Amino acid sequence: MANIAIFYGSTSGTTEEIAEKIQQEIGEDICDLYSMEEDFDDVDDLLKYDYLLLGCSTWGAGEVQNDWREPLFDMEMDKPDFSGKTIAIFGPGDCEGHSKHFVGALGTLYDQFKALGANVVGAVAADGYSFEKSTAIRDGKFVGLPLDEVNESEKTDQRIADWLQLLKADFPALAAL
Repeated sequence: MANIAIFYGSTSGTTEEIAEKIQQEIGEDICDLYSMEEDFDDVDDLLKYDYLLLGCSTWGAGEVQNDWREPLFDMEMDKPDFSGKTIAIFGPGDCEGHSKHFVGALGTLYDQFKALGANVVGAVAADGYSFEKSTAIRDGKFVGLPLDEVNESEKTDQRIADWLQLLKADFPALAAL
């Protein structure tokens, strides 16, 4: 088993592509990749890892992607203990078409996992992003890595690289990057 796992939900394939890019940057030997739809059975799948990267796109008025809905509901009911786990969140959004709810799902994941005791890291400055409102902002920063494959896909690779450098402080397995 690798040191780090990426769990992602993807409807259109965008979050899956981003998750695969992140895994390639980290290395398959230290980072496992799981689809919430195909590979996720229950919260124990997440709890096996001390370091998690969670990918979720935002739908509608800031909703999480469908593959995350039932697991988050179950976690809200069962209250599993994520203390001792380090989590970083990423996800695509559309800063023009959904400017009022830009990457809102990241805020939902953040709130849920913080409430369950996780150490959530990887906040990204909102500078350089164009949007009206986001529930993923805390203390002037996004709670994770927002990406916009619709309007700013040319920035994705650099944003991922910068974010992984930021995560080195909290994810020891990334020290070699």
